[in-house]
Amino acid sequence: MDRGGAWVNGGRAALDFNPSRWPLAGMDSLDAFAGDKLAALEAGALRRRLTGTTRAEGATASRDGRTLISFSCNDYLGLSHHPRVVAAAQAALAGHGAGAGGSRLVTGNHPVLTALEARLAAHKGTEAALVFGSGYLANLGITPALAGKGDLVVLDELSHACMWAGAKLSGARILTFRHNDVADLAAQLAASRADHPRVLVLTERVFSMDGDRAPMEDILAVARDFDAWTLVDDAHGIGIVEDGPRAPLEMGTLSKSLGSYGGYLCASQAVIDLLTCRARSFVYTTGLPPASAAAALEALAILEEEPERCARPLMLARRFTTRLGLPEAESAVVPVIVGDAQTALALSAKLEAAGFLVVAIRPPTVPAGTARLRIAFSAAHSESQVDALAAAVARFRAG
Repeated sequence: MDRGGAWVNGGRAALDFNPSRWPLAGMDSLDAFAGDKLAALEAGALRRRLTGTTRAEGATASRDGRTLISFSCNDYLGLSHHPRVVAAAQAALAGHGAGAGGSRLVTGNHPVLTALEARLAAHKGTEAALVFGSGYLANLGITPALAGKGDLVVLDELSHACMWAGAKLSGARILTFRHNDVADLAAQLAASRADHPRVLVLTERVFSMDGDRAPMEDILAVARDFDAWTLVDDAHGIGIVEDGPRAPLEMGTLSKSLGSYGGYLCASQAVIDLLTCRARSFVYTTGLPPASAAAALEALAILEEEPERCARPLMLARRFTTRLGLPEAESAVVPVIVGDAQTALALSAKLEAAGFLVVAIRPPTVPAGTARLRIAFSAAHSESQVDALAAAVARFRAG
């Protein structure tokens, strides 16, 4: 057959691709499916859209030519624009290029990643650490590397989506315990532990949408009683509220308090060595770019040098909750729950018109009926900005 589409010896010969001859099969039904789903999301005020936004120093963001005070960013310590952090990234970029080039097991282990892992392990008080491409990738890889068919994973019911995804990928049996309810965790383990050779307990030190903290001491004690291994996600706690006991598996991100990008696990040397061999989201993906690792390494140094910077987000969050008569903040995250998605969107729009960027969080990110404003406080905010936001929220909620 000719070159226009011949199969030769089981393979297609050199092909002159003509779109009219090779229509995209199924596009009509695919677009109809997508359109129907989008219409349903629109009807429930649940459709998401990307909005062009430029972040700048001082917890500000620009949208449509307007400068807003952002209370929607997880840059809790204001380090993403810190001169030392930016300079470290620039130096690594100039010296090592823009990308890692491939998996660390293939292209080699970059020295800046080794230095970052050593610093993270020292910070968490563990023997070793392993850096992943993101926090999401870390949780996709950790649980399946440690648990499988026949094992048990027990999650706090409000655990982050990536913890759920990792648990499902593991093939283990999955149970949940009521949010921060240690007695319920103990009851679940008492009923099921004997049926499974290995058990993991998954929770977060600071819950990303509610800002509350897990009772880590009690959770760890119960887990030890049942010989279960605890994985705690510290993405929103590192640098802000890290006090208390450590879990045997401490994971987190480099993209929030550390102002860069990436994820990590801190654990024993044996566990890290095992994950280096078995965590698929580490083995089969490109390593973290050197510039991101260098930025996080410098940010971690600043975090440890400046305790007053670390204390500031929680202080500002509590200033806000006091002014609005809300429960005292436990972290840098404060939810203002309004109920339905449309009300949350309307309140967010009013705040944006008043000069504040506070994005509405809607299901399925949070449970149905709990749409909210998720307010994130940063060391870069001023007291006057926090007071102005509190006054605006009180005014718009009242009227």
